[in-house]
Amino acid sequence: MEAEKKPPAVSDVGAWAMNVVSSVGIIMANKQLMSSSGYAFAFATTLTGFHFTVTALVGWISNATGYSVSKHVPLWELVWFSLVANTSITGMNLSLMLNSVGFYQISKLSMIPVVCLMEWVLNSKHYTTKVISAVVVVAAGVGICTVTDVEVNAKGFLCACVAVVCTSLQQITIGSFQKKYNIGSFELLSKTAPIQAISLIILGPFVDYYLNGRSLLNYNFSGGATFFILLSCSLAVFCNMSQYLCIGRFSATSFQVLGHMKTVCVLILGWILFDSALTVKNILGMLLAVMGMVVYSWAVESEKKAATPIPRNKSDMLDGEDVPLKARVSGLPSVDLEEGEMKS
Repeated sequence: MEAEKKPPAVSDVGAWAMNVVSSVGIIMANKQLMSSSGYAFAFATTLTGFHFTVTALVGWISNATGYSVSKHVPLWELVWFSLVANTSITGMNLSLMLNSVGFYQISKLSMIPVVCLMEWVLNSKHYTTKVISAVVVVAAGVGICTVTDVEVNAKGFLCACVAVVCTSLQQITIGSFQKKYNIGSFELLSKTAPIQAISLIILGPFVDYYLNGRSLLNYNFSGGATFFILLSCSLAVFCNMSQYLCIGRFSATSFQVLGHMKTVCVLILGWILFDSALTVKNILGMLLAVMGMVVYSWAVESEKKAATPIPRNKSDMLDGEDVPLKARVSGLPSVDLEEGEMKS
């Protein structure tokens, strides 16, 4: 007799909510930490290394206490994944430095079609017209409310391309690893986080020095800055965990499309907390993006229902070939041939 399958500790809605809340929270915390009006901690790559260090520590404690079970994943695949993920982080930081904010936002939006293309090439995944239309609406809405000035140069364009390809590949690989090795989202994160933490802690200060010409050794770690670093690291644990959870349960495409709800939340909170400008153009773009997300969710659910086989009625099954002979004779006791017991 098979053991009953345990229900997931976090529901689908809970996983999405965790990702949106933690992602928006970490953006707000980092804005206070890194802005010139805050604590001017201009070391984004090193901060990401801190994030994965705390995440790896939480994963180690979870494994040590028996809350999660460590499963085998080949070391070379973990190293390859970490290389792709770290290249994604470095590429994004370089893209933001070398390009205008407008082009940086466009490069982030381009991840949606790139992920779709990669899933089609690597996983033979096909999309319906409804899904493609919803993706276009979401991208258009987010583009309207975020893209302003667009300036690009050769180096910036190259960095943006590398960042988009590596980020898309990283997100697809998360889902592939979970299916390939039958490993949970948190267990996989516990495997990849230590490698990313070590590499980013070592290389991060050099990358940040190249980006802004400032050394981490000369930074004054005040009490307020230390508090926001710890807050950012704590939120990063939930952000990373929910990312692996959402991609594992759904797909990299869904994570990209529905993940733009975070962009909408950031714009609204920026207007409330930091007096950022919110124009009619921003509002119309956000409404269009939200409408696209609703249509996308509906299209994906319709796709799932269409793919689900309709069970046959009991009256139809009585004449089917899959029904055992003893079940076709109604009203008579059946005999279990292995144990020789009479069953009524």
